[in-house]
Amino acid sequence: MTAFTKVKTGSKFETSVSYSRAFVVGDWIFVSNTAGIDYSTRLMPESAGEQIRFALKNVAGALGAVGATLADVVRAQVFVPNMDDLDEVLAVLGETFRGIDPALTTTCSPLAGAYKAEIEVTAFRGTAEAHVEQIDVTLG
Repeated sequence: MTAFTKVKTGSKFETSVSYSRAFVVGDWIFVSNTAGIDYSTRLMPESAGEQIRFALKNVAGALGAVGATLADVVRAQVFVPNMDDLDEVLAVLGETFRGIDPALTTTCSPLAGAYKAEIEVTAFRGTAEAHVEQIDVTLG
């Protein structure tokens, strides 16, 4: 039987909306859309770049709770409401995922309140240590 694990962080929204920060099925890890709040201070940085840094830190914490790291991320979806913030967010993602190279979707879509960037990831535990083949193709 496949093991299932739910990762909870104590967020009031996890309780009121009934969701998990991460849900693990075997070695697959699905991390919910995560904001860039510094949970130790409950403060949110003003810049989109710093928000995505904190969001990635929060995602890393959820992954770490189940024995995975950002190097195990195979897919990321990023939400940035303001096109003017896109380059700043993409620069942070480039630094973070360089050499990991997950499938990535970035969407400019509305977010609530002062949120300037959020991220959702899918990871496969063990990817960081696995042999990964790169295939270069020409499309079109």
